[in-house]
Amino acid sequence: MTQTSPSNASGESTDTDLLRQVAERARWISTAIVDAANRGRPNESGVKVGGHQASSASMVEIMVSLWFSELTSIDRVSVKPHASPVLHAINYLLGDLDEKYLSTLRAKGGLQSYPSRRKDPDTVDFSTGSVGIGATAALWAAMSHRYVSSHFATAPPAGRFVSLLGDAELDEGAIWEAVADPSVARLGELLWIVDLNRQSLDRVVPDVQIHRLMGMFEAAGWQVITLKWGRAIAELFGRPGGDELRRRLEDMPNEEYQRLLRVDSSEIADRIIGPNGSEQLRGLLVSLSAAELAHAVRDLGGHDIGLLLDTYRTVDSTRPTIIFAYTVKGRGLPTEGHPNNHSALLTGEQMLELARVSGADVDHPWARFAAGSPAARLCDARGSDMARAPVVTQPTGQVPVRLGRSHKAPVSTQAALGRFLADFKRSAPEIAARVVTCSPDVASSTNLGGWINKTGVWSVQDRLDWFADDTERVLKWSEVTSGQHIELGIAEVNLVSLLGELGATWSRWGERLIPIATLYDPFVSRALEPWSYGIYSGGQSIIIGTPSGVTLAPEGGAHQSITTPSIGLEQPECIAWEPVFAQDLEWCMLAAMAQVGIQGGTSSYFRLSTRPVDQALASLPEDDVMLERRRRQAVAGGYRITTHDPADEQVTLVGVGAILPEVIAAADALADQGITAGVVCLTSPDLVFRSFNQRGSIGQTRGDDIISTLFPASCPAPLVTVLDGHPHTLSFLAGARGDRIRCLGVTDFGQSTGLEDAYRLHGIDTGAIADAALTLIGR
Repeated sequence: MTQTSPSNASGESTDTDLLRQVAERARWISTAIVDAANRGRPNESGVKVGGHQASSASMVEIMVSLWFSELTSIDRVSVKPHASPVLHAINYLLGDLDEKYLSTLRAKGGLQSYPSRRKDPDTVDFSTGSVGIGATAALWAAMSHRYVSSHFATAPPAGRFVSLLGDAELDEGAIWEAVADPSVARLGELLWIVDLNRQSLDRVVPDVQIHRLMGMFEAAGWQVITLKWGRAIAELFGRPGGDELRRRLEDMPNEEYQRLLRVDSSEIADRIIGPNGSEQLRGLLVSLSAAELAHAVRDLGGHDIGLLLDTYRTVDSTRPTIIFAYTVKGRGLPTEGHPNNHSALLTGEQMLELARVSGADVDHPWARFAAGSPAARLCDARGSDMARAPVVTQPTGQVPVRLGRSHKAPVSTQAALGRFLADFKRSAPEIAARVVTCSPDVASSTNLGGWINKTGVWSVQDRLDWFADDTERVLKWSEVTSGQHIELGIAEVNLVSLLGELGATWSRWGERLIPIATLYDPFVSRALEPWSYGIYSGGQSIIIGTPSGVTLAPEGGAHQSITTPSIGLEQPECIAWEPVFAQDLEWCMLAAMAQVGIQGGTSSYFRLSTRPVDQALASLPEDDVMLERRRRQAVAGGYRITTHDPADEQVTLVGVGAILPEVIAAADALADQGITAGVVCLTSPDLVFRSFNQRGSIGQTRGDDIISTLFPASCPAPLVTVLDGHPHTLSFLAGARGDRIRCLGVTDFGQSTGLEDAYRLHGIDTGAIADAALTLIGR
């Protein structure tokens, strides 16, 4: 563990003084941004607007030292959520944000509550509203850039990937899942800086926890640098009694140190000396004025700009680096160091006092530095240095709408996925080069083996394959820089976090990727928050949850997903799919891939199964025109398998995914009783719901009304809906025509059984479906 010791302050340059001047202005503007949001505009609802003045203030020197001296235009920075006002203040001083936005924090069309890459009007590299997840995004972006640069000569260069974190953010499990991944230890372009203000929302963080965190990073192979004290107090440590002063300050609990910041300055010396202080320590402290001592105890490494700049030059470029920079929460504000300052807002009187000490004017809070002044020239120069050229999108091939494979033998959708990827690489090699698959150590069990054998596993550097001569090995694990599969440890959060950044390379560096990840469907819920974050931030990708449902009967309840169909349906900017036939999977996958890595695109979630299904049940049309019609309907959300006139139906059976064989068998059983039952196969309940919800709306385009095709208004009939998931997923269909409905599905945890027993246990077997239909029609 590296401890950076500050040198004497006497050699500081004029540039450092200038940066301090910029820091004071940035602190004022960031505080005024929050003040304007809470006291400067009407609030008719009475709902608190909020903001984080104290959390912003502790980050000012760190961020100013970066943006006004250290960063280049190709560096990318993730800023902790509660420091968003500082980011906007800095962007404003650099000329990257119009003044009209400074009073719009948390207002419609204004500055977002937390940094948002897609919603804020100024430059924001990473959305960081999800604590912990936004911090790791820079890590996965670094890996994603490594991937595109190893595959495409047109990829532009990238610099450092910096994350600015709050110390309490290190409580999040997402941090440690990412840090522990072995591949991360090779990312020398990664720099994390922890705002170690020793406060979370409710408490002062115990010091023992801080040392534990430092050791954990060191054990993971990171360079660990600690900046505890600034240069002014370091000079005191060198005087007689200075060693004792240092020991006293470093041995006291964080809570006691925080209290020093809140007492009258005349009390500080006696509190430090305490009952056991030596005369030498007393002599040192009484030699200082109360104001000098108050300044000294606040002189922490994270506020010493010169020390920060020197530290950046010691970063090891061969491995990731983390800097623990000690700071004071609320630095320079009347609330500094107070244990309850997290969301505290300065009063009008306190804002007046802050304006006075900052050289600002509350009546003109957004004033820039005087034109021609050294500070103004610095802002102009750094604004020019940090300006980025527009992203140039590289041309790519088109995703075809079909591949042409004939699917005859019984096959599961999971097995069909493996065949599809092999066919895709052969049929569309140019766009297939943009596909990258990922999995958390389940590649072979989710049928990615064939794809991996063809493309290889991606690695930062080529690695020797010691099993290359093993003739019994089925899965070839060749790790090369040209590979197109990325394997992570068993950590779903890492998987989808990487997926989000791989899906954002088109907008970051102009290189389109189509990332596809496979994981066991029961664990989609575990991965949902970081994947949703990635989508919110602009990362487009495809998640394949497989195997799924109680169809995986022998595995037992823990591996039988229930709610994932509705999770997929409810996720914004994502289409949920659950095809049952291999042909449907091909068509729907191609449609989903065509929407990934493009402006205005969308992500997709596929729920697949290991159950082999007779492909003849699809009753594919032989006529080319009718086959194309089936394809269009499949990618729109569903189609009718039965060919009789819907007007003749006494009941309509609606099925999704692997349960379709039972639905078709139930229709046949009803036919034996003289009852005409229609069968509707949904490939995407999500798209059908959108059609239902948008029906008749302004702007609806042709093809959006798939629900009317499936359920003609002129042909009402009772509905029985069935899926291997929670039945409420399809309950909306009752509103399509006002039909009576019975929704069958899975509402309880499963258990290890055979497939038939599982279906009977949950009431989704053929008999249960037929019985529900008979009940609805009064038989």
